[in-house]
Amino acid sequence: MRFSVTMSRFVVAVFLTLGAATSLGSMGCGASVIPNTDVPDTGDNRSVVDFCEQYRKAVEEKNVGLILKMTHPSYHEDGGNADGTDDLDFNGFKDYLTTTFAKTESIRHEVRYRRISVTQTHRFQIDYTFTASFKIPGVKGDEWKNVVADNRLELVRSGESYKIISGM
Repeated sequence: MRFSVTMSRFVVAVFLTLGAATSLGSMGCGASVIPNTDVPDTGDNRSVVDFCEQYRKAVEEKNVGLILKMTHPSYHEDGGNADGTDDLDFNGFKDYLTTTFAKTESIRHEVRYRRISVTQTHRFQIDYTFTASFKIPGVKGDEWKNVVADNRLELVRSGESYKIISGM
């Protein structure tokens, strides 16, 4: 009697373990993500990530012309707060790029894409974590700055591509 109870528990444990392993294995295969992201691998998501990577590289290369070309004319950034004095529209952003940003040197900008969603107004929201390292002129010479933060970039379709409407 004791042998059959022990054997029964063993058999149940084996079946439960095999069932869990099978479930986990199929879950991993069915839910593929774009490499180095947490984003499901779909055609739309790939095109959004590709666009965002072009933007990331343009920032590292300080390619102001390309960044502006990727920016929607209705661009608006509220600085993440209710204070309207730090808001930027397209012209304010352009001014920032050609003055403050232009003084930045040695930019390293890494991005981990976390989630892409589409709003009811057809905006693509890209939630990501970034790490930025850059050198700027300081009072005592050049200063290195490092930033790690979460952010959201918003895109709208523009022909076969996208334009950034907020979040830079």
